[in-house]
Amino acid sequence: MTALIDVNSRAARIRLVAFDIDGVMTDGGLHYTDDGGELKTFNVQDGLGLKLMQRAGFALAIVTGRDSGVVAARAADLGIAHVFQGVADKAATVAALLDRLGLAWEACAFMGDDLIDLPAMTRCGLAIAPANARPIVKAGAHLVTATGGGGGAVREACEFILAAQDKLAAAFAPYLGA
Repeated sequence: MTALIDVNSRAARIRLVAFDIDGVMTDGGLHYTDDGGELKTFNVQDGLGLKLMQRAGFALAIVTGRDSGVVAARAADLGIAHVFQGVADKAATVAALLDRLGLAWEACAFMGDDLIDLPAMTRCGLAIAPANARPIVKAGAHLVTATGGGGGAVREACEFILAAQDKLAAAFAPYLGA
């Protein structure tokens, strides 16, 4: 019970949520076309979760180690303004964004699945890992989702944070005729 209370209290302080892409917003697979193009599959339910977060006033960021036009297109489709690709030091990138937004690490959640994500995750107020994350990453997370990356894990994380801040019912209300 104490651990759940701690995770809820951590989630209650969040104002910025940053996400890795491969293995978090996707299943981690890399698909290439014959001409060298890249394909990624994103979950539409995750997308709606991100929109719910934006409407509730949260800042969102994508911080990924790879460069991809597909990621830029998905971010544009979702209206995510803070997009950082080709990032080797995710903690430094998030630190700079927090400084620009006037926020502390405690106000940041980071969702990642592999070693490159750990330095940011260990500094943030709420570290989230999808079910398919590497064991070492799950061990360092405050919250591990029941679903895997690309399969609704982002939506699950979004709803958890919204619920911890008593904003979930209001986020759902427009869809429920309330």
